[in-house]
Amino acid sequence: MAYWGEAMTHNHPIWMRQDRAAAVAALEKLAPTPEAQLAAAPTAREQDYLRTLHVLFGVGKDDPAAKEARDDAYAEAMGEMTTRYPDDLDAQAFHALAILGTAHEGRDFATYMRAAAIVEEVFDANPQHPGAAHYLIHAYDDPVHAPLGLRPARVYASVAPAASHALHMPSHIFFALGMWDQGAASNVDSYEAARATTDRRGEPLNGHGYHALQWLAYARAQQGRYEDAFAVVDTALQHAEAFEGVATGYERYIQHTFPVMVALETERWTALEAYPVDATALNPKMEATVWAAQGIAALRTGDHPVAEELLTKAQAAAERADAPEEARIPVLQLRALLALDAGDTDAALADLEAAATREDALPLRFGPPWPLKPTHELFGEVLLTLDRPAEAQEHFGRSLERYPRRARSVWGRARAAAQAGHSEASQEARAALAEIWAGADADVQARLDALSISTTVGGSR
Repeated sequence: MAYWGEAMTHNHPIWMRQDRAAAVAALEKLAPTPEAQLAAAPTAREQDYLRTLHVLFGVGKDDPAAKEARDDAYAEAMGEMTTRYPDDLDAQAFHALAILGTAHEGRDFATYMRAAAIVEEVFDANPQHPGAAHYLIHAYDDPVHAPLGLRPARVYASVAPAASHALHMPSHIFFALGMWDQGAASNVDSYEAARATTDRRGEPLNGHGYHALQWLAYARAQQGRYEDAFAVVDTALQHAEAFEGVATGYERYIQHTFPVMVALETERWTALEAYPVDATALNPKMEATVWAAQGIAALRTGDHPVAEELLTKAQAAAERADAPEEARIPVLQLRALLALDAGDTDAALADLEAAATREDALPLRFGPPWPLKPTHELFGEVLLTLDRPAEAQEHFGRSLERYPRRARSVWGRARAAAQAGHSEASQEARAALAEIWAGADADVQARLDALSISTTVGGSR
């Protein structure tokens, strides 16, 4: 079963990733052929578990490249395991995970709820089952279903208190509900656990540590703790710079996306000058995103020509053959802002409408948003500058449906409602923002105080 477990580590069903060659190599350390591997298993149940991996990884099959078909067949194989061994909670948990791995077109509520129904029973039978808590969080990891995930979220960290990923996972539910204080705390614990592990081994920070820092920086920005958000970026960059060898994966990602993410959240545009961001180090989607974010920063500081140059780079990245269609969303956002700056309001609104339509068509995303700047939020901000607060209020509301209690969208809704004369709605949004920003930096808190004065003296209808 140790070889089975090693092979399983090379399958990441939630991310739709699989290293088939590494998995097959792990199984071949047990025995060179599928038949010999089964012969090495001392019990019928162990043989059956091995057979499911022969399905998952296409061991001995003529067409090992057909991953989606193998995912579907593996889910069926795990379902047969639960019938054969009805008291095996692990088989049920892995069946649920296998079902999650069949959502090839993105998060699908029907598929995810099928998995949740199975793993709920595992969790009821054993509330300390780490797989049950983990997979329930994934199943409920969206703003619609997140309330159902609070129970496993509150349990999982205590089940495996030294595991960085277990400490991070509750924040998926907390983020989906806009519980920024709890989400930040989860990722502080996750980062510290990852660092303790890698320090003990004498290794550089691992992906779990970087992942926790990314989510922590986003949570700090939502809390209005902008200085702390940039401090988290600096911590991540220090880890990446200490990495000996060629930076890959998370090292490249954090070096070139963390700074622009936090700059967009805090609107501290000149802060990017301190960070050497090189978007060409990234995949085409993130390259387009980073160029576009830098273009927005340039435009916000009054440098229209540089923003135009960055738009050209972002467009080139989004038009690459290997770029997904969604890579065009940040390009459309920047193009809209450039058109608005040039006085072409109609073109600006048309581009924002196109970007919003594309974003609305994407599956609900967990964690920090993508695109980095939600389009409906940007749309609302633009409409406020055009003195169209009622329409702006609607777009901020649509942003909050996708990203509950996101601070800038709540802030925008409060301003839009105040400008529209809807004092009750504005005060409601301001109260929510006051809770989110309870520990905010002094200058952020001052903005909230100013908003309070404006909504108090404004009229209502």
